[in-house]
Amino acid sequence: MSKERNPSMPPESSDLSQRAQELRNLLQRASYEYHVLDSPTLEDAVYDQLYRELQTLEEQHPELITADSPTQRVGEKPATQFTSVRHHIPLYSLENAFNQDELKAWEQRWQRAADGDIPDSVQYVCELKIDGSALALTYEDGLLVRGATRGNGIEGEDITQNVRTIRTIPLRLDWAAPPKRLEIRGEAFLPLDVFEQINDERATAGDPLFANPRNAAAGTLRQLDSRVVAKRRLDFFAYTALFPEDNDRSIATDNQWDSLEQLHSIGFRVNPNRRLCESIDDVVAFYEDWSSDRHDLPYLTDGVVVKINSFALQQTLGFTQKFPRWAIALKYPAEESPTLVENISVNVGRTGAVTPLAELRPVQLAGTTVSRATLHNRDFIAELDIRVGDTVIVRKAGEIIPEVVRVLKELRPDGTQPYPFPTECPVCGQPVVQPEDEAVTRCINRSCPAILKGALVHWASRGALDINGLGEKWVDQFLSRDLIQTVADLYTLTEDDLIQVERMGKKSAQNLLDALEISKQQPWSRVLFGLGIRHVGSVNAQLLAEHFTTVEALQSAMPETIETVYGIGPEIAQSVYQWFQVPANQTLIQRLKDAGLQFAGAASVQQAEQQNEAIAGKTFVLTGTLPNLKRDEAKDLIQQAGGKVTGSVSKKTDYVVVGEDAGSKQAKAEQLGIPQLSEVQLLALVEGRS
Repeated sequence: MSKERNPSMPPESSDLSQRAQELRNLLQRASYEYHVLDSPTLEDAVYDQLYRELQTLEEQHPELITADSPTQRVGEKPATQFTSVRHHIPLYSLENAFNQDELKAWEQRWQRAADGDIPDSVQYVCELKIDGSALALTYEDGLLVRGATRGNGIEGEDITQNVRTIRTIPLRLDWAAPPKRLEIRGEAFLPLDVFEQINDERATAGDPLFANPRNAAAGTLRQLDSRVVAKRRLDFFAYTALFPEDNDRSIATDNQWDSLEQLHSIGFRVNPNRRLCESIDDVVAFYEDWSSDRHDLPYLTDGVVVKINSFALQQTLGFTQKFPRWAIALKYPAEESPTLVENISVNVGRTGAVTPLAELRPVQLAGTTVSRATLHNRDFIAELDIRVGDTVIVRKAGEIIPEVVRVLKELRPDGTQPYPFPTECPVCGQPVVQPEDEAVTRCINRSCPAILKGALVHWASRGALDINGLGEKWVDQFLSRDLIQTVADLYTLTEDDLIQVERMGKKSAQNLLDALEISKQQPWSRVLFGLGIRHVGSVNAQLLAEHFTTVEALQSAMPETIETVYGIGPEIAQSVYQWFQVPANQTLIQRLKDAGLQFAGAASVQQAEQQNEAIAGKTFVLTGTLPNLKRDEAKDLIQQAGGKVTGSVSKKTDYVVVGEDAGSKQAKAEQLGIPQLSEVQLLALVEGRS
């Protein structure tokens, strides 16, 4: 039997027409899954490779070009869940370059297209390409009247209500005499910390994880409930201001660089990581500067957008059917790699979710060594037919959890067998179930040691009670010696109990007891998050704790009352209500209260008292590795004192805290004259000794 031909392999010369049709079908399907379904199955690098093959094929054989070819259209049909609207000005996509040679070839192409009408010097504007979702915003007389997705570039979806929830998009422009109509283009995206928080909450709820921030941003924008959008805290960078032809263009700038400054002045967030370049070599330098530093950014970027600065030259060059001739995206190499599946194991989490993991032959990816990747759930394994011994493509963007995206079945060795998903919990041996409305398989034995272990580790985690020194190693030993059966048992441990544990000396025991004592001062919102109620992540816990300032108020609330909290939906409300109806949970609350944990909002008053005038209201940026403090610890200190921590340096930054191996943020601070602090100076400021 012949093997199925790999779609990325070049065809024989006699098969050109068939190959072109194969490529069109594959690319059109992939584009539909990406743009319409928001559920891509073909990784970007493979799509780009196949697209370029079709493009080359059509250039060499124009007779193969058809009207329905992906190379002949701007984009794909928009989804139908929202009202379709026509863009006042089309949204074009960008041509891609994947190396310096292709970038310089683009420069030669636009110079030829200019037909000699080229100024003596041409500047380029470089902006980091944000990995998010494009938006088109319409302002009339300075007021936001419409927000739309890109769609097919000609028509998009009206998502105005969702756009209005993004706080970095002004509802009214800061402009004394705004134009009658103004079109703003930009990128909506999820900051990495928000993305990780959302996935943590989805994992807690047993929901499928988002593969990357781009998918999460696109999925968020297409939510029918704008409350969900508001809760997810999308961000936005503006990058273009357009004035329809019937407006007075005298108020517009004549170049891209000044346009970005204008956007910032009228109320938009503009990416501070941009550069005005005097040559293509300067563009390459900017690209190389960010090749590694981009991993320190609070958002994902997959390349650099390069635009000719002069609007007059842009107008001269115009557009192809698909791209502007005056701009290009210089992409960074795809952070994907093939490796071998050596084993498939499962992990049981604190909610009982049975999550399969691929144990991989170690491979370098995104600057780290990857040896495990999530396989999500039983259906995912069945859909991809992943087997031990398979060669797979693994993807990892920035700090995102590695995942298997494709199986190279043509490399599958003989004799492999489909993976038999366990029917019993690998920890307690009890049967596992898959609820009808979920993709996740669960152990429902509440006494399962894995569930108890997960609950204890979560309780001690940094985002919850932050019990220093209480990690999985000690939890395993406590469970094996039957020292604890609930989180409340942690607060009954004595030194005599602890020193019985292997390698736990008196000093270690006292340190842990001290950490447990300190945890009693954590605020009510963290205690609520630490309880591990399904669907209640750290953000939901904060919302609930602010509305229900005591545990008694929340415990006595009916689902419809809980649902009145902005950002809390009926599923979360029902989950909270049901959790408090369980007698064992009521006993747990009482025991924790007796132990001295905070179940009221008084801790927030204490935090407010800790604020000092030197920090309150100030904006800080952290860069480099500090001698003693971890970045999260430094961030907590600043926030507890009333300050704010952001991820990028701008004119609004008050201080930059600098550690070892500080990068471009320190250079930016020096350029803007922003005061820099060492760790010692930061602590002095926090303690009021400055």
